[in-house]
Amino acid sequence: MMRKLLAWWRRRRAERLDIGESLWHEVEAGLPFLHRLTPDERSRLRQLARQFIAEKQWSGAQGLRLTPRIQLTIALQACLPILHLGLDWYAGWVGIVVYPGDFVIPRRILDEDGVVHEYDDDVMGEAWYGGPVLISWFDHTDDADGINVVIHEFAHKLDMKSGDADGMPPLHAGMSRQRWIAVMSQAFEDFQRRVDAGEETALDPYGAEWPAEFFAVASEAFFETPQLLADEYPEVYRQFTLFYRQDPAGKASG
Repeated sequence: MMRKLLAWWRRRRAERLDIGESLWHEVEAGLPFLHRLTPDERSRLRQLARQFIAEKQWSGAQGLRLTPRIQLTIALQACLPILHLGLDWYAGWVGIVVYPGDFVIPRRILDEDGVVHEYDDDVMGEAWYGGPVLISWFDHTDDADGINVVIHEFAHKLDMKSGDADGMPPLHAGMSRQRWIAVMSQAFEDFQRRVDAGEETALDPYGAEWPAEFFAVASEAFFETPQLLADEYPEVYRQFTLFYRQDPAGKASG
């Protein structure tokens, strides 16, 4: 009963949003990786995006005025990973803070000798466990240096469904935890080796920082350049098809 009431409430809130067909087409045209979706999937993604916009609390930082185009662009990308998982995967938090370009987060760390180090970290996004998602907005995609900030940060949110981000999201029934760990660990270690050797990699080298970042970077590739991920790390791609319940490379080649 509660699940039915929640679904009804989501539909009612989403239906109140006034999103014209011209805006849908404009935003979708700027996200070419959505073209792989079937008509049914496109319709479902639109429904999820509507509900997502209605449920979350949106804030513009540093004077940024949020517009329907900005919200819809973010929502469509954020909902693509959960297209066949459902909006409940983003339950437990509500805030989305959008910055005009990259921004600075003050950091404070304690090293192994007990010395406190403070510094400013320039970032394009950050997902907080149990808290908001911070996202940079770029009017021109080229300004993002080829990084999909939205998919990256929302992959972290999925990762955090099982606790701290560590590259180990909660797996579905029938998936093997041991197999996931083996595949992801082997790929991460190989990627680290390649990046440390100075190799120019097709995937964002930031993924070599730690397993959580490799999961997020690989998730970006899974949705934007799926054949690239399938060629580079086919077993990672296979695990992602099971987790995300999508096969974008199969559609690209079919």
